[in-house]
Amino acid sequence: MSSVNKVILVGHLGRDPEVRTTQDGTMVVSFSIATSEKYKDKQSNEYKQTTEWHNISVFGKAAEFCDKYLKKGSLVYVEGSIRSNKWTDKDGIQRTGVQIRATEVTALGSRSGNDQVESAPQVAKPMPARQSVSSDDSASHSFPDDSDIPF
Repeated sequence: MSSVNKVILVGHLGRDPEVRTTQDGTMVVSFSIATSEKYKDKQSNEYKQTTEWHNISVFGKAAEFCDKYLKKGSLVYVEGSIRSNKWTDKDGIQRTGVQIRATEVTALGSRSGNDQVESAPQVAKPMPARQSVSSDDSASHSFPDDSDIPF
């Protein structure tokens, strides 16, 4: 039996995307998104909300899309997989963390005070390593039909 490592999130960017490049010149964009869940507290009978923060990393053509179109407050659909990281901090303490390596990012709109979508969704999907991407490739900026929207 095979296993599955797939994550789907819809949330707002908590900060502007940060851009860097790998040693081989691949663009990497990192940002965090917040997802919220509302629930009714059984004891107080009040509605409460919890917010979870997710660290996202995007590579290649999809990273270029994120750098160009996303900003703090943008509403995005992110699809990818969970990755665990280990590192040593500046005090020499071993740390672990979790991040999402995005394989698809869709801009659903941006926050302009009223949470309305300002434009049609824009999709960024990285191309498999075996395929070449021409400069006129529109896959990273395609506009899906309604059947592609996840909700």
